[in-house]
Amino acid sequence: MPESSTPALIERKAGKAQGIAIETVDGARYPKALRRLEATQRRWLEQTGFEPKPGRHALLPDAGGKLARVLVAVDPAEPLAALAGLPYALPEGTYHLADEGALADLQLAALGWALGAYRFDRYRKPGRAPATLAVPASELAAVTPLARATALVRDLVNTPTEDMGPEQLAESVKQLARAHKAKLREWVGEELLKANFPTIHAVGRASHRAPRLVELAWGKATDPKLVIVGKGVCFDTGGLDLKPSDGMRNMKKDMGGAAHAIALAALVMEAKLPVRLTLLVPAVENAVAGNAMRPGEVITTRAGHTVEVDNTDAEGRLILCDAIAYGAEQQPDLLLDFATLTGAARVALGPDLPVLFANRDDAAEALLQAGRAVGDPLWRLPLWRPYRRMLDSSIADFANAGPSRHAGAITAALYLERFVPEGLPWLHLDTYAWNDADRPGRPRGGEAMGLRAMFALLQSRYAR
Repeated sequence: MPESSTPALIERKAGKAQGIAIETVDGARYPKALRRLEATQRRWLEQTGFEPKPGRHALLPDAGGKLARVLVAVDPAEPLAALAGLPYALPEGTYHLADEGALADLQLAALGWALGAYRFDRYRKPGRAPATLAVPASELAAVTPLARATALVRDLVNTPTEDMGPEQLAESVKQLARAHKAKLREWVGEELLKANFPTIHAVGRASHRAPRLVELAWGKATDPKLVIVGKGVCFDTGGLDLKPSDGMRNMKKDMGGAAHAIALAALVMEAKLPVRLTLLVPAVENAVAGNAMRPGEVITTRAGHTVEVDNTDAEGRLILCDAIAYGAEQQPDLLLDFATLTGAARVALGPDLPVLFANRDDAAEALLQAGRAVGDPLWRLPLWRPYRRMLDSSIADFANAGPSRHAGAITAALYLERFVPEGLPWLHLDTYAWNDADRPGRPRGGEAMGLRAMFALLQSRYAR
């Protein structure tokens, strides 16, 4: 498992000013902030043309020319972004938030700082160290696990497939199991067929790296059962329905769902939530070879449904359906899955907003509210069952895809829903797991999307 980056946070001792103060202001409070400053500092702001627009900051010297204070313009409605651009924009050293300012949520601001401090430097020399923010102990305790979990998702997704194939992805689950004294099982290669996981085997059989399903179990048998499933396609060529080069370029990220599932399991165990946790990661590489899965094949899934392979590039739902069916056999209180499943979800909502599907309105609304509360938004799309006809097959129970380009995210979710028993609460996140460009707190590359929202839901649902 890649080592997650430091969140660049330290504990601020009660009643003490550690390092240089950062004062946050918005346009309305900027005049009041100016009145608190020394005359030389006000002249400095005037001469440098500083305007209190969100994202801008000013370094304010004292009379001797030493850095004395930092003024940061923020949008109070977006506390997560308030400090996210500062860890590498400010000189190295320690800072703390001034008591004055417009910022309402210190915890989200501290998390934004930690996310902005992330760098993936496995393959290059690290640059300068980020500046450090001193925060109260309560905020530090709340933020640090979330920052580490986000960094873990980013690290796993950013690692190229050569170093993050099915075996290495499974190893990250094994390391997690060792760290929390969890039980672990793994089915590799032909063992998948013997154990009745035929679709996982079919997708991964063409790779020189054996497909596998890894299962982690943790918690007391008397606690509510929670199953988390993550799509672990470590590289997706599209199979025989080969992707074009631009569509294949970033397909190392197609295990982003597994990265989210692993990170969420880590949060659950670190917080010692009173659940009986099962983590399931089907890990494969969708490759091209003489024994590759072919369009038109019919596979009998673990659940007994026959599925016609209409498109070998709709492989994620194939590996998930066997894992979901196996998880459902455990009769959990809640079943969750994460997947970088469809380009249609990105067309519908863009790269920043994960798509939520749910078979229960109460569970969906609870997750949406949790996402709003922690600044990790989601958007729900419907499980519109009349669209099941788009997956009709003339020779099997249904197909894994169909000729229509309409409602691609919905039809993918409807495919998965067939493997969820009636009455079992199920939440499915179709997430991009990627930033296309650098932004404050969101560097280009792998990204956790919906992770904090899901953890907040679990904290609320399973509060002691």
